[in-house]
Amino acid sequence: MTKRYMASLFCALFFLAWIAIDANAQASGKAAVQSHLAAAKAAAYEPGNDLTTLYDTVCAPALSDRGPREPDIQALAESRAPQTGPRSEWHTEPGKAFDNLYYIGSPFQSTWAVTTSEGIILIDSGYDYSAKELITDGLKKLHLDPTQIKYVVLTHVHGDRFYGARYLQDTYKARIIMSEADWNVMTRTNDPSELKPKKDMVATDGMKLTLGDTTLTLYITPGHTPGTISILVPLKDGNERHVGAVWGGINADVGRNGVRYFPSMAETFKTWIASARRFQDIAAKANADVYLTLHPFYDKALDKLHALNFRKPGGPNPFVSKDNLNRFLTIIRECTEAELARINS
Repeated sequence: MTKRYMASLFCALFFLAWIAIDANAQASGKAAVQSHLAAAKAAAYEPGNDLTTLYDTVCAPALSDRGPREPDIQALAESRAPQTGPRSEWHTEPGKAFDNLYYIGSPFQSTWAVTTSEGIILIDSGYDYSAKELITDGLKKLHLDPTQIKYVVLTHVHGDRFYGARYLQDTYKARIIMSEADWNVMTRTNDPSELKPKKDMVATDGMKLTLGDTTLTLYITPGHTPGTISILVPLKDGNERHVGAVWGGINADVGRNGVRYFPSMAETFKTWIASARRFQDIAAKANADVYLTLHPFYDKALDKLHALNFRKPGGPNPFVSKDNLNRFLTIIRECTEAELARINS
């Protein structure tokens, strides 16, 4: 009886201890989530540099009642607005941000044109249905020659980045650059095959892309896709020199369009966090002081372009802000840390 009693008592005590440990772990996990969310929120707003939309988007899964959930990876490729759709939904006027950098994207997806002494480098291509008007006609409005497009760097293998690339490849014989990992993903996605560019150049980590007097540096920063590319771009503004940073994605993404990128959400989050931390360090060491957006509504890029029309001689360029760049990457990292803590709590 004594042995049986002692065994039962031991089991009961073990069970109670396990409950206490689990409760402590959950409390610790919730505290970690709140700590990361607080850090992201603190970075989200400064007068004149509002990043609250970014916070609302990237932190949304960690803030939700259900927490992060895997997407429907097998869902059909993202829907594309028909060519007969309202032009007002995707059209915006092109603009000059720096002496060698122009915006030729839509109100939702960015395409940047870097001008050099020997031609033009594009960063992303936008959608197929808007490529001619936004890129070809947009460059002409800026008194630039679209036949001088030499390279198109695709930051990642999502339709809003590459659907217009085939048009540029076929029309201007532009070289298309993407990471090996994302080229491989492209062969397996259920995106329309006619919109997939032919495989061309492969970006490697730390790759220098030089055209004439300008050199871009490409980094592989996985997490949004397996081979997301982030970029440092030298910029000219009169006699001033700046360094622009293109962060190649927004949310951590476990998979899309029929292809799983990473084995689990936890692995996805860890990968994106590591990439954000690394690129934040790279940008700091390069003295990067301009954030070049993939989606202009996150950092009010179109408002900044408009503001440049009223800039006084010698006045500040609204795109220049080392603090804004650092805050942007901090929000990305802290929100993703919160997601990871949420699924582990």
